[in-house]
Amino acid sequence: MDASAETGARVLPVASVRQVRAHVRLLVRRHRAALSAALLLHAAAAACGLVAPRLLGDFVEDAGRGTADIGRVALLILGFVLLQGALVNVAMYASARLGETVLAELRENFVERLLALPLATVDRAGPGDMVTRTTRDVDVLSGTLRSAVPDALISLTTVVVTLGGLVVVGPLLALPCLIAVPLLWGATRWYLRRARDGYLRESAAYSRVAEGLAETIEGARTVEALRLARRRAERADEDLRLAGAAERYTLRLRTVFLPISDVSYVLPVVATLIVGGLLHAQGRVSLAAVTAATLYVQQILGPVDRMLSRLDDLQVGGASLARLLGVGTARDGDRAAAAGRPLERGATEAGAKGTGATQPGATRAGAKGVGATGLDTTGAGAAGSGVAADAGAALVLKEVTYAYREGRDVLRGVSLAIRPGERLAVVGPSGAGKTTLGRLLAGIHPPRTGSVTLGGVPLTALPLPELRRRVALVTQEHHVFDDTLRDNLLLARPQATDAELEKVLSAVGAWDWAADLGLDAPLGSQGATLPPARAQQLSLARLVLADPHTLVLDEATSLLAPRTARELERSLSAVLEGRTVVAIAHRLHTAHDADRVAVMEDGRITEIGTHDELLRKGGAYAELWASWHGPPPGTGPA
Repeated sequence: MDASAETGARVLPVASVRQVRAHVRLLVRRHRAALSAALLLHAAAAACGLVAPRLLGDFVEDAGRGTADIGRVALLILGFVLLQGALVNVAMYASARLGETVLAELRENFVERLLALPLATVDRAGPGDMVTRTTRDVDVLSGTLRSAVPDALISLTTVVVTLGGLVVVGPLLALPCLIAVPLLWGATRWYLRRARDGYLRESAAYSRVAEGLAETIEGARTVEALRLARRRAERADEDLRLAGAAERYTLRLRTVFLPISDVSYVLPVVATLIVGGLLHAQGRVSLAAVTAATLYVQQILGPVDRMLSRLDDLQVGGASLARLLGVGTARDGDRAAAAGRPLERGATEAGAKGTGATQPGATRAGAKGVGATGLDTTGAGAAGSGVAADAGAALVLKEVTYAYREGRDVLRGVSLAIRPGERLAVVGPSGAGKTTLGRLLAGIHPPRTGSVTLGGVPLTALPLPELRRRVALVTQEHHVFDDTLRDNLLLARPQATDAELEKVLSAVGAWDWAADLGLDAPLGSQGATLPPARAQQLSLARLVLADPHTLVLDEATSLLAPRTARELERSLSAVLEGRTVVAIAHRLHTAHDADRVAVMEDGRITEIGTHDELLRKGGAYAELWASWHGPPPGTGPA
């Protein structure tokens, strides 16, 4: 059963077993030299460990004949033990270095995949799954690569080398070891068939717990106002019940598998002693061979035990790796669906090459500028993608529908052509679909039917850096990074001078307080805390600095006082002259200053025209203006 279906959590995809194995093979090929060196060192250490049992076997036989030289044997054993210790230390260092290198690479790739996700995917996933993958799954994978993988490789190498030594000592004495193979093989297969799904279900349950807690904390005031505390507590109890059930399932797997493994360890030792004794009695093997073989078998038990116990850790780490790789498949799937093509099976890397989102060139381009939303707005796009939009192109919607939930359209047959350089205001009652329209115009959501194009090119076909360079969305939500005021602005254009920063801050009416703070003043948790209105001004300043082709402002000045907001919008109009601006607003002075006004009702555009035309028409806009500005309807504010 699918983990998300059982827990009800909204989760991102999980990479398949085949995709995880393909990625592991890729890592092995990429680090073949370092891995080979580590394995050779471990093999050399294991070979040194074979000397002492063989010397002890010979000593036992020589002692029976009265020819044993205990001093020589002791010195040889000590020498090989010291050599083995030195080789083990060097091998452990090589393994740890390799593990940290691979872990750093996996973390970097995961961050790239995460940042390349379309915002629509992030919205659908919910905070719980994203937080769990970036915290718990990364931590679990770190532990697996730092301890479980090296231990498993060391144990496997030791077992192989020791078995080889056992065969050399006496091929017949190696046969008793096979008595445990059927039991171990059956128990391991039973465990592996169930472990992956169990641990994925466990991770999904943790995601649901995290999501429920995040929603409750973020909406604490709403929970209190609507007296929802009991309902939220019941939700938390149910989430914890599911998490507990998932934990108990994997615990049951371990309580069956590990005892069977422990019992199977005793059988080879007993069988070797019995078979070896019988063979020695028949004169077919020497006493030295029986002694060495028994010590070899005893020596194998520790590595086999570690290898099987680490098998559980490897399953947990494999589940976490599948969830981390699944972030990349989510991005590929969404962009493929938006482009109307199926996702290729087995795609584990961070996207198709044509997206440009994670290619080296695109990464460098994306580093050139980050818009007010935190996304690239000044990068050069994906060279060679073959898809580009004309800088002076019109933004056009044709018969667009969109639904957050299947069967419940939020937008219904919306058609709109926005001319280059035009300032369009979108107004209407709450719930009319204005914000959804803005997100489609910004390319965040693909339409369910119809098309949204820029210069005839579908927004969903544009590489992500190119899309963010062309279109930027600014909402009521904003973020202040834990950095200086200067660096918060330079995210949009790293090469900007202090004079340019002063200019954009002045354009949004923020230079007075910014000058008092200073451009090098730290902001965020380690410095000054900006009130919401100033944080919104900072977000708008980043937008002006980024200078995109088309701006979608969704209540971008809602946190400012009406008079301040009016002055700011007029300043922005002057600074952004020639840019296409779509302003979604409840304050109708924004509509008065616009070139055209589109009125949305129930997911449709019911009126469109200039402010004066719509007032003369006496329709929905005239009613909105009258209710906001006061009767009788005028032709503009005084």
